Amino acid sequence: MIVVDSSVWIDYFNGRSSAETDALERLARTRLLIGDLIIAEVLQGFSRENDFRRAERIFAALEFRPMVGREIAIAAAHHYRTLRAKGVTVRKTIDALIATFCIRHGHSLLHSDRDFDPFERHLGLRVIQA
Repeated sequence: MIVVDSSVWIDYFNGRSSAETDALERLARTRLLIGDLIIAEVLQGFSRENDFRRAERIFAALEFRPMVGREIAIAAAHHYRTLRAKGVTVRKTIDALIATFCIRHGHSLLHSDRDFDPFERHLGLRVIQA
């Protein structure tokens, strides 16, 4: 399964063209997975109700999984500490949770956020190259 990070969805809904949004459009015919953290991050940014509802309908058509529970929270803290010991600062806890969810469940991640790079480089996060 492929998880599409908020960074790509936000560009997509804002009409910004990028290699990642192009990849999202190509991957739309495959099985995409959406999680609670990504839904919350993306939907909170809409100011217009019509845009919110459109995104909500698109997300409803995707396979859904809850991303955070005790196991993922503890594993994400472990990943954070591992990266910190390597001199890498993880800037956003939510990115650590998303990356850990993908690593734990063997999902690939499509993103446009450099904060995931250390998870790929040091912890085995599988990334879709756009």
